[in-house]
Amino acid sequence: MTPDPLLVERFRQDCLRLWGQEEGDAHLGIALSGGPDSLALTLLAQAAFPGRIHAATVDHGLRKESADEAREASRICAAINVEHAILPVQVAQGNVQAEARRARYEALSVHFATQGILTFATAHHADDQAETLLMRLNRGSGLAGLAGVRSKSVFKPQGTTKELSLVRPLLGWRRHELAAIVAASGFRAAQDPSNDDEGFDRVRLRKAIADLPWIDPLAIAASARHLAEAEEVIEQQVASVMDTLIWEDGACLFPCGHPRIIEIGVVERILRQLGADDLRGSEIARMVDRLREKENASLGGVLGRRVMYGADASPQQDMMRFEPEPPRKSR
Repeated sequence: MTPDPLLVERFRQDCLRLWGQEEGDAHLGIALSGGPDSLALTLLAQAAFPGRIHAATVDHGLRKESADEAREASRICAAINVEHAILPVQVAQGNVQAEARRARYEALSVHFATQGILTFATAHHADDQAETLLMRLNRGSGLAGLAGVRSKSVFKPQGTTKELSLVRPLLGWRRHELAAIVAASGFRAAQDPSNDDEGFDRVRLRKAIADLPWIDPLAIAASARHLAEAEEVIEQQVASVMDTLIWEDGACLFPCGHPRIIEIGVVERILRQLGADDLRGSEIARMVDRLREKENASLGGVLGRRVMYGADASPQQDMMRFEPEPPRKSR
């Protein structure tokens, strides 16, 4: 059964704001797990853009049911005339959810890029966004974390030269709305038991806020969107400040006196340019705080210190100086 035309048009407009392909033959990729959210996304997308949808299901092989669920997703796609591919992947050891997510996005992006599909969508919705924001608030995340799941991001998959866009057109939709679309379709969505496993922070939070009717996921999702807009402004300011840096003899000089949040963003970029990696925002913030107190600080093999600097006859200026740490003396 085709979704309600009013819902289809609503989705169409939400999608076009991110995709921008109202006409033409460009295809939209869909990350279809087989669960209710991604199945609703697939049904809406095919109804809104018939003949222009290509879905792909990643089989992580983490559960014995996953292969059957991928085949069922393929069967549903055939029934609604959507092209579909199954992408088996190997999940590296470590944090299972994080590694599965990494493998999933890598497989999807490479697959769509090789198919010439430059935009694909995932089914993140307002309830997901609310859960993400509340989890990150509880962890003391900075602005970048509190901006939550972005409605659109651009990246290049490894091993390809193509630039892909990842869009999330359902961030203004509720979980129960998507479930109703699937129920009306007559198709049966897969159910991942990990969604009920309270060993995961997200599941515990989801169950906790389910009993709090005064929490409005749409309002929380709107707050995340406002924070994302604020982060964009700060990133623009950071980029502007980067143009004022002085580089000499392999060291970087950064004038003091900017707001702390700008200094953190600039220092992160300086550290990366000097070869530091695997940096955490909290560590960078501590480095900036120490430098603000006129203490030396080291991070990622880079030494930071406060100096007075003036080129030629110019006035001395208070600066943060960053350079590779000198090699340690052997005993």
